[in-house]
Amino acid sequence: MAGGASATLENGRQYESKITLFVLVTCFIAAMGGLLFGYDLGITGGVTSMEPFLLKFFPSVYKKMKDESLHESQYCKFDNELLTLFTSSLYLAALVASFFASTTTRMMGRKTSMFAGGLFFLLGALLNGFAVNIEMLIIGRLLLGFGVGYCNQSVPVYLSEMAPTSIRGALNMGFQMMITIGILVANLINYGTGKLEYGWRISLGAGAVPAIMLCVGSLFLGDTPNSLIERGKEEEAKKMLQKIRGMDNVDEEFQDLVNATKAAKDVEHPWKNITKPKYRPQLTFCSLIPFFQQFTGINVIMFYAPVLFKTLGFGNDTALMSSVITGGVNVVATFVSIFSVDKFGRRILFLEGGIQMLICQLAVGIMIALKFGVSGEGYFTNAEASLLLFFICAYVAAYAWSWGPLGWLVPSEICSLEVRSAGQGTNVAVNMLFTFVIAQVFLTMLCHLKFGLFFFFAGFVLIMTIFVALLLPETRNIRIEEMNQVWKSHWFWGKFIPDDVATGGHPRITTV
Repeated sequence: MAGGASATLENGRQYESKITLFVLVTCFIAAMGGLLFGYDLGITGGVTSMEPFLLKFFPSVYKKMKDESLHESQYCKFDNELLTLFTSSLYLAALVASFFASTTTRMMGRKTSMFAGGLFFLLGALLNGFAVNIEMLIIGRLLLGFGVGYCNQSVPVYLSEMAPTSIRGALNMGFQMMITIGILVANLINYGTGKLEYGWRISLGAGAVPAIMLCVGSLFLGDTPNSLIERGKEEEAKKMLQKIRGMDNVDEEFQDLVNATKAAKDVEHPWKNITKPKYRPQLTFCSLIPFFQQFTGINVIMFYAPVLFKTLGFGNDTALMSSVITGGVNVVATFVSIFSVDKFGRRILFLEGGIQMLICQLAVGIMIALKFGVSGEGYFTNAEASLLLFFICAYVAAYAWSWGPLGWLVPSEICSLEVRSAGQGTNVAVNMLFTFVIAQVFLTMLCHLKFGLFFFFAGFVLIMTIFVALLLPETRNIRIEEMNQVWKSHWFWGKFIPDDVATGGHPRITTV
């Protein structure tokens, strides 16, 4: 399951560890935090294309969609500020929550943050399922957002700290796998409830199920050795380290964790500390990777897929089924990254995925331009619709084995302990901020940019692919505690890292 080592220590020092069933089960339970985010991504677009839901909460959109006398452009049928606020309010709440979650994760532990996230999401799902007015919907969305913010902050850090270095990438990607499963399950539920009068209540309320699973599961998890040491529970931390490594002799690794924690405690203000020049690469990647992840345009496909397909002339059932197909592709393609990330590395997946996404977005943009033009009037034949769906599925597959999982993995594994909570907090905050921005403006952008919207995102994919090619070093099989040495050896980032920070009193690392 693990790939070959890509890093060796000059004096031969390496920590031994076994891949234990305990670690696999623990990481599986923790990764269920991704179900919450994925379920919401998948359910929202389907619900906002259901006519009973639109009639009850957004009658102006329903009227615009049904009134053929308006002769409105297909691009603009769903352009409504209140409708986009329903979708995007969650991500604004998640942005705010990420700052609170950072402190909670550091002071109370990773599992406490996961439990809190599940509880917030549970309350939000119930409120949405029983909503009788738009106010209940928005408040429910805000609670869902707090749940997503807490889970996205704590789960990737938990997985990176619990996993052995040799399979850290694969286990961390369990989070993205759960996101994709959540999206697929949501699409299937939407397809099943789409024709029911109150089907939207079932779709929204069913979010309580993964929330309960996470709340109950988190009660049985142990916290990470890093977190336990951070909170002064060293004896408990050593027992946990022995348990997850599958051996009793962990003294050397345990002492390194204790030393790293003591150094981290000397940092009184991690948010201020991460802005120092020596942490410039960590701050850059924890900010730009989530920014670029949103500007791949993936969330346009995921939470607006049924609306997008309906806009392009697909029938309601066909639009929902097309979303199910893309959701299935998303799950299958994520397995590709799980089995290849620790074998081939992060960079190759980033680069291949970027090139494939670029080609697919250009193809989709050209097809829509040829059929709908600037007027927005037109339709696809069955053959053309199938070809469009193929390109969208190829785009989703490329994202699912590159920017999707790696967007969570890389920021969670590049930060040393003293800035880890701030780094992951920055990652989640930037991710949620631009998810909010994209969700809020997408339907308006589709109305005004028309087919050019796909060229807009393709331009960003080109930029981010060049960014990775030039500035991201390979982090495969590198211990988190040794990551500063990777930055020091990089042609660009090395100038920011002092020699004493790079070595930290440990042997120098050489990448091979």
